[in-house]
Amino acid sequence: MTATRTAPYEVRQASPVLGAEIVGVDLASGVDDATAEALRDDFWKYKVLVLRDQHLSPDAHVEAVRIFDEPFDHPKWLYRHEDNRLVYVFNLEKAGGAARWHVGGIWRNPPFTIESLTYQVVPEIGGRTLWADLQAAYDGLSEPFRRLLESVSAVYSDYPGDGTYDRPPTTGVIEHPVVRTHRHTGRKGLFLSSSALRLTGIGPAESEALLPFLLAHASSPNYTVGFGWKPGDFVIWDNQATWHYAVNDYDGPRVYRKVIGG
Repeated sequence: MTATRTAPYEVRQASPVLGAEIVGVDLASGVDDATAEALRDDFWKYKVLVLRDQHLSPDAHVEAVRIFDEPFDHPKWLYRHEDNRLVYVFNLEKAGGAARWHVGGIWRNPPFTIESLTYQVVPEIGGRTLWADLQAAYDGLSEPFRRLLESVSAVYSDYPGDGTYDRPPTTGVIEHPVVRTHRHTGRKGLFLSSSALRLTGIGPAESEALLPFLLAHASSPNYTVGFGWKPGDFVIWDNQATWHYAVNDYDGPRVYRKVIGG
């Protein structure tokens, strides 16, 4: 992990492609405009920011996300924090459905712009979270293949299916372009989740061949970074430029809160 200095805090880059720890910011106390602007710049650059030992209250967690985007009030989420309806509570013994490469909110259009977590209880061993840079994965493809993918979409179910939503299953589907241009940086990247059902814009046989390749390519170790956790840690990530994987290698409780942006 290399360290660079970006006033008014320290940035410790975690990998050559994405991820950084921010040192010297107390989110619980709020930040001034200059710090907020610097954090946004680093967020779009590194895509995953980790701030250790923050111990944010639900309200402070919401305000931290508001630095980057407006928090999202999901109308169907069942498990809300009693002190703030924008905070969603998770108490897990295992990572469950998150133990696969995925993008949050892929079942809606647009998907969430940002996701964030604060950790209250973590396992003594294991329980890391991995992210992969979908923009770097796109850059790693040949130019002819990138041009082909510009006209391809992926099809997903429009039902979340993870038990945290007060909504019956449906048979509907939703499509997302496989190549997405970032709303802030203008950089192109792949946009995929492991729940993709098929590709459109190409033939069925081509879809059967290309979809597994794209999913494997986008999760290559060449494009990934991982972080382990302690109680009080805060992480926020660009949900439209990365996908993530909660490693299911632990026993015991894992308690955290989520706030979504966009």
